[in-house]
Amino acid sequence: MPLEAQGRKSCLLAHTQFSLDGFTCVRESQSPGGQESREGINGLTHESHKKDVEQVYLRCSEGSIEWMYPTGALIVNLRPNTSPASYKHLTVCIKPFKDSAGANIYLEKTGELKLLVRDGDRSPSKVYCFGYDQGGLFIEATPQQDISRKITGFQYELMNKGIASDLHTVSAPCRPCSDTEVLLAVCTSDFVIRGSIQDVTNQAEEQESIIHVGVNKLYRQKSKVFQLTGESGNWRGQIKTLLECGVKPGDGDFLFTGRMHFGEARLGCAPRFKDFQRMYKEAKDKGLNPCEIGPD
Repeated sequence: MPLEAQGRKSCLLAHTQFSLDGFTCVRESQSPGGQESREGINGLTHESHKKDVEQVYLRCSEGSIEWMYPTGALIVNLRPNTSPASYKHLTVCIKPFKDSAGANIYLEKTGELKLLVRDGDRSPSKVYCFGYDQGGLFIEATPQQDISRKITGFQYELMNKGIASDLHTVSAPCRPCSDTEVLLAVCTSDFVIRGSIQDVTNQAEEQESIIHVGVNKLYRQKSKVFQLTGESGNWRGQIKTLLECGVKPGDGDFLFTGRMHFGEARLGCAPRFKDFQRMYKEAKDKGLNPCEIGPD
């Protein structure tokens, strides 16, 4: 019997707990109209269930899976609340939890398996992406002496293929954006701010840099990444980018744009603010601005 996460248009509110064939499941989301879900599965079962294959159906566009004490196998079916005709335009990304252990994660299509994440792989912050039409997720428990100490888990997101490509193309965040790309980013990004680089923290192991930003003007943000700090009364926040981009602290204001990805702000286009003012004015004078933002 499959586990049906939610068949209606919205994801399940709060959480529901029940058991099926020895599995304990917990589901939760942010709000009745929310698009985030959490799925918890307990596989500490009788010996006869070791070769069971259970199925989970998820209706949300983002969320997380936790499989506690994994035995047997789990098939994760992502069924977002969008038209099936749009599935071919979707990319699925998963990010294993730092302490995830006890199972291998495969991409499965028509019975063929392709290994995505090997049990014990501790690549920090690594994200694995594939086209929605390339298959589903097949999670298989590995033989363990003591499964009670193992939890397999990951976050997942479904997104437009173009957005996923921008986020995971190594050279994309490092090259300067064209005027057209900047103006489009202003209209479509998850966050748009005017600010300065206060500090940069390099994380060599994760091959990433954290940009500590002081915000002078907040145009838009979908998540509360940039917040008012109690000590100084100023808006501040953090944006991540690739270490190889070589970001350094410096003078002057920038227009920071980007996407939210697994709860973190990822850098997109970031021209100097004076350059943005110029390109915005030129486009506005020609009637070519894709949207209004008020750059002053």
